[in-house]
Amino acid sequence: MVTRLGFGGIPIQRLNESDAVNVVKRCLDLGLNFIDTANAYSTSEERVGKAIKGMRRQDIFIATKSGARTPEEIKKHLDLSLQRLGTDYIDLYQFHQIGDMATLKKVLDPSSGLMQVFKDAKKAGKIRHIGASSHQMDVAKEIVKSGRFETILFPFNFITSEPADELLPLCREHDVGFIVMKPLAGGMLDNAVIAFKYLLQFPDILVIPGIEKVPEIEEIVRIYEGPRRMTASERKQMQRMKAELGTRFCRRCDYCRPCPQEIPISMVMSFPSFEKRMPPERIFKGMFEDAMAKAANCQQCGECEAKCPFHLPIREMLSENLKSYQARKAKYT
Repeated sequence: MVTRLGFGGIPIQRLNESDAVNVVKRCLDLGLNFIDTANAYSTSEERVGKAIKGMRRQDIFIATKSGARTPEEIKKHLDLSLQRLGTDYIDLYQFHQIGDMATLKKVLDPSSGLMQVFKDAKKAGKIRHIGASSHQMDVAKEIVKSGRFETILFPFNFITSEPADELLPLCREHDVGFIVMKPLAGGMLDNAVIAFKYLLQFPDILVIPGIEKVPEIEEIVRIYEGPRRMTASERKQMQRMKAELGTRFCRRCDYCRPCPQEIPISMVMSFPSFEKRMPPERIFKGMFEDAMAKAANCQQCGECEAKCPFHLPIREMLSENLKSYQARKAKYT
């Protein structure tokens, strides 16, 4: 139903409207037919809607998401998404970031009415398929095993490679589509050839890199059209990059939490990635600003590091990212 390569709609928030629309149109011109966006991505849905205006709707597969956790709010998000996208149906509607077991339990609990809203929307023809996104492996596994979702959107790259062994086989067993977010680790991997050749060895995944510039998608399409087997030299380089990033890369699994100071650790740890993908007005205000304010209260207790399965120097990285954030915010303001 969809091309193996799709479009991730986070970075176009950073562009002016004209450039954003042109980026989406170029992706479609190159043959991509899957577009992923979300209610939470500020201007993204509206810009996608303007890019697809006038095109044959049946030729495009649109996915969007709602992070709402009440039936009433989900209905509002869905109607707003339909309006922004300029369409009367959404191909794939997803619960955005089911981040812990308690949230998944609430989504699946019939008394919450959350899943029923999705089902009613599907029956009414407003949506056609139901999916979910997550960053937590244990939660993602339960999402897949629940039998209530048709797709899972999850990070996967040669650094965050655990899905190859833990999640993808489960998706195959339960006939759940695997959509890959962060193929370039949120901008942390700068060798697109190696990053996408690694993923190309898995024939049954849909990869949606976030695209900000036309040359980016043109380069990725060339990789998909070229030789897919990784050379010996590329494999050596990949191993070298894994060794370098492996000790300094947050997978956002959140096993380090809860923090006694209520610091959203993975958000602060991932600041370099967010900065590359998000517009500055979202980085230096709102939840990111609040997260960094909490990071300033770190007591250096070390509880997070004791729980981290990847043995990251969390306290050191929090301090580095806080200083970087403060310096960049000073320049922005």
